[in-house]
Amino acid sequence: MTAMLPDPPALSDLRERGPVALFLDFDGTLVEIAPTPDSIEVPGGLAAALEDLAARQGGALAVVSGRAIDNLLEHLGPFRFAVAGSHGAEVRGASGERIGGKPQALSADVRKAIEGFAAGHEGVEVEYKSFGLALHYRAAPDAGEDVLAFAKDLAATKELQLKTGKSVCELMHAGGGKDRAVSVLMKSAPFAGAHPVFIGDDVTDEDGFAEVLRRGGTAIRVGEPKPTEAEFGLAGPDAVRDWLAL
Repeated sequence: MTAMLPDPPALSDLRERGPVALFLDFDGTLVEIAPTPDSIEVPGGLAAALEDLAARQGGALAVVSGRAIDNLLEHLGPFRFAVAGSHGAEVRGASGERIGGKPQALSADVRKAIEGFAAGHEGVEVEYKSFGLALHYRAAPDAGEDVLAFAKDLAATKELQLKTGKSVCELMHAGGGKDRAVSVLMKSAPFAGAHPVFIGDDVTDEDGFAEVLRRGGTAIRVGEPKPTEAEFGLAGPDAVRDWLAL
């Protein structure tokens, strides 16, 4: 059994050492995981609280999610802080400016293949994104092996990048990854030169953990103990929001 990770240092203690840049996953980190992507319950005022925290951070805060940015806007409403969507494939600054170039959307034949697979597997849901598609099978856990096998085969055939997470497989063109989001944002103000902190709960967050640790930063895993690059842990989204003083 993997041991519980120790609690992270207080954010105020980290700030005493110098500027801190926060990189925050969304599902399972800021909000609880839900049976389907659209059924999440976002705490009231979360976007405003994150904006206030970003201001206290001098702007060095980014939400880094597997969701597309447009989908985050649907759930949070308008916000003014940096954001990376689709696992880092799309990155925007606090004013909405694109950072790091525009990723390529999936072709029509790939989309059709994914839709056809989902149609033949009850409980498997397609999540549409600007630059990728995800297959969710939380409502059909027995389909997990089939979903993963299909996604691996399609990724190999079409030379796509495959990301896996909690009951989800996502396909996109190469070049995405939460490590990319951290790297892109850390190149410019207000992130440059700050101590990076990445908080996440899923296997896709491991790329983000590795990148901040490479930069001498802090990695915090949320949820049950599992093998991870992170050196600290928090129990769940409530504990994350408490640690951030949201």
